[in-house]
Parts: sequence; structure tokens; C-alpha cells
Amino acid sequence: MRKIILIFIIGLLISQNNEMNNLSKNLKVFEPYIGKTYKGEFSESTPEKPVFDVQYWERILNGNGIKITHSVNDGEYGGESIIMWDLKSKSLQSWYFTTAGFYIEATVTFKDKKVVSIEKVTGNQNGITKIKSIVQLLPNGEMHSKAQYFQEGKWIDGHEIYYKEDSKAKIIFK
Repeated sequence: MRKIILIFIIGLLISQNNEMNNLSKNLKVFEPYIGKTYKGEFSESTPEKPVFDVQYWERILNGNGIKITHSVNDGEYGGESIIMWDLKSKSLQSWYFTTAGFYIEATVTFKDKKVVSIEKVTGNQNGITKIKSIVQLLPNGEMHSKAQYFQEGKWIDGHEIYYKEDSKAKIIFK
């Protein structure tokens, strides 16, 4: 009897784990990111003035969405993104809300194992109206993120970060 109960409990746990990892067909490409926390230093970071970002990727809305929560320098800045399949446009869409009070809407594509988003910025005080972000998992398990900003009529290089998976890193908001 104990053996049957143990098998039932193991089966139940496996079933729940599979359910938690199950993503809609349009989000399957993101499975390698889900449930992971990454920490990385910005390329312009210095020992005197370190700048780092922590991100956590999770499955939400019964697998119909992905939420990415992040914070820079333990809460100096941060935000939350939600990626979902949009039935009307038949494309992946993203909404990013920041602690700085502005938000971003984006169209997301997945090309050559890279997540590419073209973002329309609303309410930014620096005159940035668009952002192009490229995120990819590297063969060594690191995640690479690079951004360009459309400001005053031209594209300029933005931030670049190499992340390592870090399950102990924490998302902090002030």
C-alpha cells in the first residue's frame, strides 16, 4: 500500500511540474528561459560605480504569458514585462512597466535563436521614442542582452549586458 501511495505522490508531483512548465505553442521558444534568475553587469559598469541587473523569467496565465521581472542595482530602477501572443496582430507582443513611471509596448520576434523586440516608448524624459533589444542564450549558458535607442531621429548604442544564471540573486524594488 505504501508503494502505491508513493507512486501516486511522485506521479502527482511530476504532473504538477509539467503543468507549471507548459507554455502555449506561440511561447514554446522561451522555455529555456523560464524559471531562471540571471544576474549581469552592464558593459559600462566600473569597480568604482558598479551597475548590475537581475532578471527572473516566469510562466504566467496558465502558460499563455511570460513575465520578466528585473531590478537594477538593488532597486535603483526596475520593471516588469509581460509577453503574450496577440490574436489580432498574430504576433508576440510585450508590455513593460517601469519604476521610473513610463511604459513600453513592443512587437517581439524570435529569429536565429534571438529574442528581438522593437519597442515604442511612452513617457520617457530623455527623448527616447524607440528601443531595439536583442536577447539570446549563449552556448555557455550565459544570456546576452544588447539595446539600441532611437533618440532625436537616430539610433544610438544603448546598454549591453552578459548575464550568468544566479539562483541566489534577488529582485529588489525600493
